[in-house]
Amino acid sequence: REFLRAINQFATTLTERFLSNSNFELQLWNNYFHLAVAFLTQDSLQLENFSPAKRNSILAKYGDMRATIGASIRDMWYSLGQRKIEFIPGMVGPILEMTLVPELELRKSTIPIFFDMMLCEHRLTGSFSRFEDEILRRLDSEVEGGRGDEQYMQLFKSILLSCCKSHPELAKPGEDFVKLVSELLERLLDYRAVMNDENKTYSMSCTVNLL
Repeated sequence: REFLRAINQFATTLTERFLSNSNFELQLWNNYFHLAVAFLTQDSLQLENFSPAKRNSILAKYGDMRATIGASIRDMWYSLGQRKIEFIPGMVGPILEMTLVPELELRKSTIPIFFDMMLCEHRLTGSFSRFEDEILRRLDSEVEGGRGDEQYMQLFKSILLSCCKSHPELAKPGEDFVKLVSELLERLLDYRAVMNDENKTYSMSCTVNLL
């Protein structure tokens, strides 16, 4: 809780003193995002790994601090305005790591950041290839590391498709991108599920599908 208070104080200072064009400090903002994501993803806050009694005790005393810091990260991202492009693709990985935390409300509030990244890059370059390449690359390692599930795949698909439909210029490329990521996620999850399976035929089939 004390670390959360300190991080929130950093956020206030950044927006008040280091956001305007003349005072903007890229490295400080990068440090903030990496620190906040590291805080959110630390083992001691992953409540689903605790017993129901311990989880309820923590929630009663402190609440779910992941939701609190997740909302702050989201708000800080949107406050960047035209500066967002300077954090693409560098922040794609940390944001992906955050959205993969298995907490429904956190996922719902932070997955839309991906669409904002797509929109930001597309408006400046006519595509979102840097964002796309980075998320595909990072998704592979994150799922292999045990993160991601069916719920995440469905949320990612529904939220981004809904966002893309509201922007005609991104409707078709956005739909193609979401389809690509959804299919990759499905294959990665299948492959992970059979890694220790004794059915070698099915394991080989998943490997071929993934390739």
